[in-house]
Amino acid sequence: METSRSKQRTLQMVQLAILLALVIVLQLWGSNVKIGPTSFSLVLIPIVIGGILLGPRGGGLLGLAFGLITLIAGITGTDAFTFILFQDHPVITALICLGKGLLAGLGAAWIFRLVEKKNKYAAVFAASAAAPVINTGLFILGALFLSDTLSANFVADGSTVLYFLVIGCAGINFIIEFFVNLIVSPAIYRVITAISGRLGKES
Repeated sequence: METSRSKQRTLQMVQLAILLALVIVLQLWGSNVKIGPTSFSLVLIPIVIGGILLGPRGGGLLGLAFGLITLIAGITGTDAFTFILFQDHPVITALICLGKGLLAGLGAAWIFRLVEKKNKYAAVFAASAAAPVINTGLFILGALFLSDTLSANFVADGSTVLYFLVIGCAGINFIIEFFVNLIVSPAIYRVITAISGRLGKES
């Protein structure tokens, strides 16, 4: 029994390390793919997988890593949009970056656990859909507190901050991220099933 638990802990550590590496690579790559002022991101995929495989702790840790990378890019000026926001509102910008990533990972994990009781396949879809909704929703809500900086630097005359955030920043990005997560859900489900089957045989 103890050997089985040790193997499971080792497997979880390996999974977390692999997913963390994916988060770092995908976020660094995605920061170079701009759609409007913000970056396109595939990083939510490993965060969702982490939340499903490793629970809220794993999903939250991966989401926090995503937020930390985003924040560092803003502080160093690698991401011009976040850099401008950070210059005027460092605390709020940091809270947005870290908070939306952390809660996207936690939310995906919690929703999976809740829906899994009824249908595991549906739970994968629900978790995959939840991550981009939480990530984008918290970004928009948080950015409303930065309206002065957004208006001065990004919002065109005659437009509003809310329109800029929903359409200019989140619009296309959110749609792409949402459907990419939904499309890969069946693959995620197969991975989970395969891993669970192997663990069951080894136990």
